[in-house]
Amino acid sequence: MNRSRLMRREGAVLIIIDAQEKLMSKMVRREEVVGNIAKFVKFAKIAGIPVILTEQYPKGLGRTVDNLRELIPDLKPIEKVSFNCFLSEEFRRRLKETGATTLILVGIEAHICVTQTALQGLEKFRVYVIVDATSSRTEKDLTTAIERMRHEGVVIASTEMAIYEMLKKAGTDEFKEVLEIIKQETPSPSNAPENKPNIPR
Repeated sequence: MNRSRLMRREGAVLIIIDAQEKLMSKMVRREEVVGNIAKFVKFAKIAGIPVILTEQYPKGLGRTVDNLRELIPDLKPIEKVSFNCFLSEEFRRRLKETGATTLILVGIEAHICVTQTALQGLEKFRVYVIVDATSSRTEKDLTTAIERMRHEGVVIASTEMAIYEMLKKAGTDEFKEVLEIIKQETPSPSNAPENKPNIPR
């Protein structure tokens, strides 16, 4: 396993966990989260990073939000009922096919499916959670999830931090393409209280 402290695209896989309409509508700073997931999906396409998409009980909770599905129309979601993605045989098979050594997790909910998947993943992988691309229904649950994952050894990063680390340098055609993605305005949270969640940095 790579022991570098810097994120690398080599061996990485982007895992989008349960970014479904009926769930996302109840999340803290949901618009910001969806916007940052979209940025990461666009970056993954440019950087050649494979993407895995899961959906929790889609019959009851609906499908992935439209603006994300439009970015990955040919990607078949993994339907599951387990909170921990690793309890899905299809997830484990799809992940093995990527040959990944590093997991980049985005999606919801931070304190349930994201945390359980991240902690399980630590047994075999280096695990990153993108803090501004994940959320929960309450600030308390979101903050607690980030604190616990960090304490257990998950690396917490932001969307721009992760993208620039994997990009490595400016001045290339790839950089110019990615810069257009970074410059796209991420919607401010329309449902957030005046004070944002006290997420440890």
